[in-house]
Amino acid sequence: MRRAAVAVLAAALLLAARPQADRAPDDQAGRTLGGRRAAAQRVEQLRVKVLEALPHDSDAFTEGLELAGNTLYESTGLSGASSVRAGPPGKPPTARVALPAPMFGEGITVLGRTLWQLTWQNRIAIERDVTTLAELRRVAYPDDGWGMCFQQSAHRLVTSDGSARLSFRDPRSLARKGELTVTEEARPVTGLNELECIGAAVYANVLPTDRIVRIDPATGAVTANIDASGLLRGDEAVPGSTLNGIAAVPGTDQFLVTGKFWPRMFRVVFVPA
Repeated sequence: MRRAAVAVLAAALLLAARPQADRAPDDQAGRTLGGRRAAAQRVEQLRVKVLEALPHDSDAFTEGLELAGNTLYESTGLSGASSVRAGPPGKPPTARVALPAPMFGEGITVLGRTLWQLTWQNRIAIERDVTTLAELRRVAYPDDGWGMCFQQSAHRLVTSDGSARLSFRDPRSLARKGELTVTEEARPVTGLNELECIGAAVYANVLPTDRIVRIDPATGAVTANIDASGLLRGDEAVPGSTLNGIAAVPGTDQFLVTGKFWPRMFRVVFVPA
């Protein structure tokens, strides 16, 4: 697929194909609980501080990003251009598998020797070998697939669907075990996209902004707003090049962040705004 055609398709997807992302789920109990806790908790205002810029495939429509050891895993979207890839950060991937059309790749997470990859509206999730990325099995996934991460402390998967909802799932079957609505000052935060679980917190990109939020998954309350604007130069932006992709660097307070069609990836820390 030519780059221009992909960019036009990406813009159309962002503007038209996901209108449900702007609607919060009908979950009054979750909104009430999350809102009450959020109002009582101060929301930190943070920004990114760039430590290093790394090359990134500018044809990659990034949907999932995770760093396990020294290997960076990335899932890319768009029908006919979706893939999952693995390799050292900033280097060409050492393993790469394409998804056949019409599959649209979405969020990923690593669980030991396997990796889960969601699809957007294809109603399946794919379990893969973490080394070769070879497909091991497919599991029915009745929701729209967006972001995914593994919360080790609770031994559960956390997933997003573009709304203000986070769902909690069994890491083996992906069966939903619970959900809540993410709120800030009693208002639902819609557009939750790529996720990263770190300890007791969940970080989420908010589509289609340069904002990352830190979430308390026990209450749904946003505990920090992170401003990630200004990372790309104006001449690097193309239609559809929104921030999406956040991966914690193990053993540090650093993160890798990137976006759809971004030519660069950034190693950053979050500091007071």
